[in-house]
Amino acid sequence: MAMLVAIGTICSHLFYIPAGVAKAFPVQHSINVMAGVMLGPIPAVIVAFSIGLLRNLFGIGSLLAFPGGMIGAFLAGYLYKKGRKYTFAVIGEWVGTGIIGAVIAVPVATVFLGSKTGAFFFVTPFLVSSIVGGVIGLVVLRLLLKNAAAKNWLGSNEEKAL
Repeated sequence: MAMLVAIGTICSHLFYIPAGVAKAFPVQHSINVMAGVMLGPIPAVIVAFSIGLLRNLFGIGSLLAFPGGMIGAFLAGYLYKKGRKYTFAVIGEWVGTGIIGAVIAVPVATVFLGSKTGAFFFVTPFLVSSIVGGVIGLVVLRLLLKNAAAKNWLGSNEEKAL
């Protein structure tokens, strides 16, 4: 978990998609997918929360990291746990962050950031970011599966998860 938090915190600010008062970070979404698959839904939420907290403390994130990141991480882990396919984790990230998290981000932005946005203002940028990040996470997971040590760690049933 600490390794994923460190990677997510350090790398998130290097590539982002501007979204008005928010910044959408594809690296966060790829970490959400990987944490959901490797650790499960609750640890993935803890990783997402920790990355969001650190990014905010360092001044490289916004409060909108919390609803999107945590919901996406939970759904990525939950759907992977139910379906045992990497693509289910990616879909969970897309729906959790790109749609549900984006809609929940509107009242957060209104109350805490003073933004006056429409109900679906964040859906497009969050969805674009979560799609890009989800695909990156999927590619990294598939590359890890090719590594013998990672295959032993992820488990022999992971070949079916592709």
